[in-house]
Amino acid sequence: MSEIKKIATRDSYGNALVELGKEKDNVVVLDADLAAATKTAVFKKEFPERHIDCGIAEANMTGIAAGLSTCGKVPYISTFAMFAAGRAFEQVRNSIGYPHLNVKIGATHAGISVGEDGASHQCNEDIALMRTIPGMTIINPSDDIEAKAAVRAAYDIDGAVYMRFGRLAVPVINDNADYKFEIGKGVLLKDGTDLTIFATGLEVAESLKAAEMLADKGINARVVNIHTIKPIDEDIIVKAAQETGRIFTVEEHSIIGGLGGAVAEVLSEKCPTKLTRIGVRDTFGESGPAVELLHKYKLDAEGIFEQITAAL
Repeated sequence: MSEIKKIATRDSYGNALVELGKEKDNVVVLDADLAAATKTAVFKKEFPERHIDCGIAEANMTGIAAGLSTCGKVPYISTFAMFAAGRAFEQVRNSIGYPHLNVKIGATHAGISVGEDGASHQCNEDIALMRTIPGMTIINPSDDIEAKAAVRAAYDIDGAVYMRFGRLAVPVINDNADYKFEIGKGVLLKDGTDLTIFATGLEVAESLKAAEMLADKGINARVVNIHTIKPIDEDIIVKAAQETGRIFTVEEHSIIGGLGGAVAEVLSEKCPTKLTRIGVRDTFGESGPAVELLHKYKLDAEGIFEQITAAL
């Protein structure tokens, strides 16, 4: 069997910006002295006059992007998730969210898979923070194909969009003719009758592997990719709860306020169902190789399988 292709979604982000820039001359990209890491350097090489390096000044970059958006430009601002959602939260809220401006945020290096950069850079709270901003669309793509689709879809949204990208190379799982990306719509990847796993980001591929392990134990798990955290697909959540009767969420993010929190809100209001949230459990990360950290925090396929079987 040939090896599964793996691509980091931050690479997908940079490549998608170049393709979008060729079609849309009002696309501009801003970075905070991290163009090599966020992969916006490829856009800078292609369109140097449309790339602005704002230096290590994320809050200022956010304000510049807000201003550009009032002049007919569609700015994509780029930096690590810790700085895009954390350091610049006030500016994102007050300079982009409050006036309902058309700015796109490309947040890379999210979650514990940042690896050796350690807890200070492993943002496990960004989705929770961005969810609280009125009108903010949040997309957490699962692979290269979905990340590229997200960048393009963000352009078509008239308003603020937060996109979450990773440092770790992840399997390409959506390379099929039936795949369709639609904002606010979950994607059924595997049907099942015993339980449903809602996963997002890099955890989608891991959840598919975990579902295979569950199948070996006679447990038929449904797997749904929730790439859009806000607005979330309430219909697919309620349908799964009604049909499988047991729900699990899996995310490389705190279990507080992220996918797990969003699904819990839907279920409590629309279809009360037993839910187990799998993610970072109210703790900071630590420095170490990304794959080893995912294993330690039980966010790889083995850990997901272990947590689901224990809960059942």
